Amino acid sequence: MCPDNPADSLVTQILPLDDLAAQTLALALLAEAQIVVAPTDTVYGVMCRYDSPAAIALLYAAKDRPPQKAIPVLVGDLAQLDLLAQLPLSSVAQALAHTLWPGALTLVLPAQPHLLPILTAGLPSLAVRMPDHAGLCSLIRRSGPLAATSANRSGAPETRSAREAFDQLAGRVPLILADPALDPISDSDAPPSTRPSTIVELTIPTRPTLLRSGALDDAVRAVLVGLGLMLFPPDSHVDRG
Repeated sequence: MCPDNPADSLVTQILPLDDLAAQTLALALLAEAQIVVAPTDTVYGVMCRYDSPAAIALLYAAKDRPPQKAIPVLVGDLAQLDLLAQLPLSSVAQALAHTLWPGALTLVLPAQPHLLPILTAGLPSLAVRMPDHAGLCSLIRRSGPLAATSANRSGAPETRSAREAFDQLAGRVPLILADPALDPISDSDAPPSTRPSTIVELTIPTRPTLLRSGALDDAVRAVLVGLGLMLFPPDSHVDRG
């Protein structure tokens, strides 16, 4: 059951992502409908099973996230898209996924009708990404797709290190998986800067729409030009962060 106020209710461990025991613990927590924090190729994210209402409720509570905001899902390989998106994928979605995944590109696709309303916020679409992080993708291939959003309190800055994630979410998550490549060695070091993922809506395949500018805008446009398409500006903004 989701606590009314999850703050300070948990002991939060920080363990290295590449440690086998840490991975085993993360998989066990995820299987028990808990949430964990892990690094991606952009920022740190808080994650849980995509098919567990209890886990997704914990994720919303840990972040103080408004329930009307849908949650993106991370996949570890293309085969996991079958669980999430309506098939067959459009030729545009296939081209972008095969060319730019893994990477900082989020695709908004028509969702499988069985997906939880708490995951999609009642929308007929779902934001999906395959992060360019080998350790995380390996974990996701074992756990199944993970609902994931930035590891910060709602409205607070995104976190780019395990220490930053701990400062915001200590007591709200049981485990933070740390990546030494993303974390500063000393307090005087700054974590590496990153750009957020480009978000492209493909619910109308012939009208790919830029919902958020990010790291791969130019690469997306190049793929679309090869298909005889352009990247449209948004008619309206849907928050998928």
